[in-house]
Amino acid sequence: MIQVDEITFPEHVHGYPSVAFGGFVAGVLATHCPAPTARVDFRAKVPVGTPLVLAHTAVNGTVLTDAQGKVLAEIGAATLSLDVPPTPSWAETEALTAGVLSSGERPITTCYGCGAACEPGRGLRLFPWALPGRDLAAAAWVPDPALSAADGIVTTENVWAALDCPGGHVGFLLSGMRRGAVTAALTATLLRPVRAGEPHIAHAWPIGQDGRKYTVGVALSTADGELCAVSEALWIEPRER
Repeated sequence: MIQVDEITFPEHVHGYPSVAFGGFVAGVLATHCPAPTARVDFRAKVPVGTPLVLAHTAVNGTVLTDAQGKVLAEIGAATLSLDVPPTPSWAETEALTAGVLSSGERPITTCYGCGAACEPGRGLRLFPWALPGRDLAAAAWVPDPALSAADGIVTTENVWAALDCPGGHVGFLLSGMRRGAVTAALTATLLRPVRAGEPHIAHAWPIGQDGRKYTVGVALSTADGELCAVSEALWIEPRER
């Protein structure tokens, strides 16, 4: 039996202009997948502001399609084995984030993940940057209450979103990945609730590269270093023109 639901991603939930933020899309799909670890594969750009279809089947899981039935993304159960580097301290991560924001090194965008132009609660406002002396990108993050449910727990789609952007930054900043790269696949495990209003640390690291393909890891932890969620992502650069 196929169950069909309609979904429209809000205009402000974008990464690149007019394209829905990949981690958020993956998180929405994850709410329809009972597996503790899941992988989302992106097949095409997911637009914002456009009615889309979530199709659920008992055999094949959940797929996101456009109105004509073209598959844009799909989710399935997965396994994940990561060697997570030690979490940087809250003090060094907070200093890194504050320094980068005050320096003007980061471009100011409206990206749902890392856009400084987003109002609190209208984006994650997660600002990863390279951590000096370590092969990591990191960010201090206090999730806004608007990113959570009524119980104060950050929603699944926003946790998955927080596991996306840092991976792109570690690729851009430390692995030479070219701008315009996109998330092609995201595999994640949520380990404990992420509470709004409490300090958290995101850190990301390079895993491997094969031509235009970059594999990265991302972890989200409490300020004390307790892991809340981990992910592995495949990013793909645009083809050379």
